[in-house]
Amino acid sequence: MRTMDQYSVIGRIGEGAHGIVLKAKNKITDAVVALKKIPLKHLDEGIPCVTLREIKALQQMNNENIVKLYDVFSYGVGVVLVFDYMPTDLSILLRDTENPLTDSQIKAYLIMLLKGVAYCHNLGIMHRDLKPANLLISFSGHLKIADFGQADLCGKERQSYSHQVATRWYRAPELLYGSRSYDEGVDLWAVGCIFGEMLNKFPLFRGENDIEQLCLVLQTLGTPSEETWPEMTELPDYNKISFPEYQAVPWEKLFPDSTNAARMLLEKFLVYPSDQRIRADQEYLIFKILVSKGYFPVSLLKSSSRPELKRAEQLIKKNGSFQSQWYFEMCVLLYIVDWGEGDVPSSVNCLCHRIYDLPIDV
Repeated sequence: MRTMDQYSVIGRIGEGAHGIVLKAKNKITDAVVALKKIPLKHLDEGIPCVTLREIKALQQMNNENIVKLYDVFSYGVGVVLVFDYMPTDLSILLRDTENPLTDSQIKAYLIMLLKGVAYCHNLGIMHRDLKPANLLISFSGHLKIADFGQADLCGKERQSYSHQVATRWYRAPELLYGSRSYDEGVDLWAVGCIFGEMLNKFPLFRGENDIEQLCLVLQTLGTPSEETWPEMTELPDYNKISFPEYQAVPWEKLFPDSTNAARMLLEKFLVYPSDQRIRADQEYLIFKILVSKGYFPVSLLKSSSRPELKRAEQLIKKNGSFQSQWYFEMCVLLYIVDWGEGDVPSSVNCLCHRIYDLPIDV
């Protein structure tokens, strides 16, 4: 039986509404892990619903861009969850003004985020609380999605959900209008907000309350009409408040330092109708946008002597479209050209090993 005796606590990582997180070492394997200790405040009520959601969701998952739940066991009047240890998260990196994210890092983190989100959605799971603080980063730069306490199933089995989900700055407009019949598009809106935050170095929509949040979205993207968002008038809170007719701010003005390709992709996430947001697993379309518009400089492959890049060029020439199981790693492989012919960071190498081993005729 596994207990706390199996772990040696190294220190405290943080504390939240549902418990504390400790850094610890497994005495048997020497693996460094994160222990999430959740007290049971009311024994008659059992394990909190948030914790049960997280356990249930993570037990179904096995993906390199989803935090790994290794174990769950009771401890005193509480429960302990054992996770991957990740030293930082994207929100901390975004606040580090002395070391802003490079274009290469933004590309890599976006790709890894999309890969994890696509995996969740293919399993029929909505995360419902995607934000930089829930995107953990390893020492080598590997991103993993964490905190599935608000996760829920999506699809025909469930038609009514709570609209009080997601952190306000990353909350989709249908949620701000009180929708209870949404889909995985709420995660894709959050991905767009995170991508925009990485590009501009600050959150796109920083409302103090839900009404201000919705107003900021409308002021930025323009006030939608029944033609551009037919479902809008059916949302529960649509008639509770009216807004002026705002004109959309041009994307070039919102993101003056970004490439056209980055702005074009961002625009496909931040659209009002959920079913029009680009899906995380629409790999070929995303690839086509990024490569054709220069965000991934494929042309530099030809002048490079690196064997990994020669390999990528061969695969690109051979395949007109890409299989989903290795598509995103291919994109990560492409972005290493930004480092020229020097050392490639380990965060890139660890993601492209499988690509390098693929046969050309995949």
